Amino acid sequence: MNANPFRLNTKILKDCKIYSMLFRAARKRHVSFHTPGHKKGKWDITELSFSDNLSAPRGVLKRAQEEIAAILGANASFILTDGSTSGVLSMLYAARESGVRSIALSNQSHKSALNGCKLLGLEVLPENSPNADAVFLTSPDYYGNIPDLPAIAKACRESGKLLLIDGAHGGHLHFEKGIYAGTYADLWVDGVHKSLPAYTQGAVVSARTAELSEKLAEGVDIFRTTSPSYPIMASVEYAVKFPRNERLEAEVMRLFSEYPESLSFGGDWTKVCFKIGKRAFEVEKMLEADGIFAEFCDGKNVVFYLSPATTKKQFRVLKKTLKKYLPYAEKTVQPTPAPLFFEKTGATEWVEIAAAEGRICAKPCGLFPPCTPLLLCGEKITREKIRLLQTADNLFGVKEGKLCVYQTNEENE
Repeated sequence: MNANPFRLNTKILKDCKIYSMLFRAARKRHVSFHTPGHKKGKWDITELSFSDNLSAPRGVLKRAQEEIAAILGANASFILTDGSTSGVLSMLYAARESGVRSIALSNQSHKSALNGCKLLGLEVLPENSPNADAVFLTSPDYYGNIPDLPAIAKACRESGKLLLIDGAHGGHLHFEKGIYAGTYADLWVDGVHKSLPAYTQGAVVSARTAELSEKLAEGVDIFRTTSPSYPIMASVEYAVKFPRNERLEAEVMRLFSEYPESLSFGGDWTKVCFKIGKRAFEVEKMLEADGIFAEFCDGKNVVFYLSPATTKKQFRVLKKTLKKYLPYAEKTVQPTPAPLFFEKTGATEWVEIAAAEGRICAKPCGLFPPCTPLLLCGEKITREKIRLLQTADNLFGVKEGKLCVYQTNEENE
């Protein structure tokens, strides 16, 4: 096998403990009578005498996690190969074990936050609720918007509330401490595969204090896989140690200033949100025909994701693309208001999307990505949201083209 099959930056690799271990192993004779079953990899291995064990690290994985924690400003950080979802579940568990029983949840929360609260018996309250034991934010959100983290953190400290932040799309922001989740949160997740050069599913979950670290470790032990991928673990360490690309950041900021009416900037330079309007899905298809694949389209905006690993050539392609499709942009596009949280129970049924207008949603659903609910339980289904669900390529919470709604007699009660 090639000594560097991933074509990674060799300067960074020298400081990466896990890759260094895999490189050394790849040079030795290795006949596999262990998992995985493909029997071909010196890189894709299992827990062996030299490779350490993520469930109880004491060697190379322990050192890698300690260095990641130092970079992120955490008391302890845990490598995840299950994506940020396992991190969200783990920190919700840590919060519950710390006495939290109710959480003020941001309306931009990923579905894993709602699922985690349901699984752990945590009461979900609206994001501005003063009665919650903890606050759960998404920062940045899927459009690059960053809430007022200093003010929120101050309010949480003064009221004795835990602050949890899903930073699945903000791992690169550890370079900018003023807007980084880890600067303010008690527990936070970095989805380093989203905006740093890690393999898909690579993430990190961290805790601020030793006490929370112990509880987070318990949660990670419950929700994290017992068969972690060594290539993904190695890529997580590599991604966290990847350098800042200040030149690219400056070029992106100039792009935002060049098209202020067509592009939105919420504080995160990696999220280029192109405001199209109702022709957004049409433009997305034309882009794909040109070989350009955006992160997602929400029916009004086409959103392009960059990272510190984005090349000059790739960025030139983006600028050329935006210029080509500027005539399609609508300068009056407004963000879709986030739905409120609803409480409702009752008998349910599945109905065709086209026939669901006016019915009451019984199962959160939406576009995938960004995997934030377009419709929440108890919300009235509108014609516009039906249009979005019918037009999007990928959805969640939908079964065979049908939505779960409350039965008519329940709606009229």
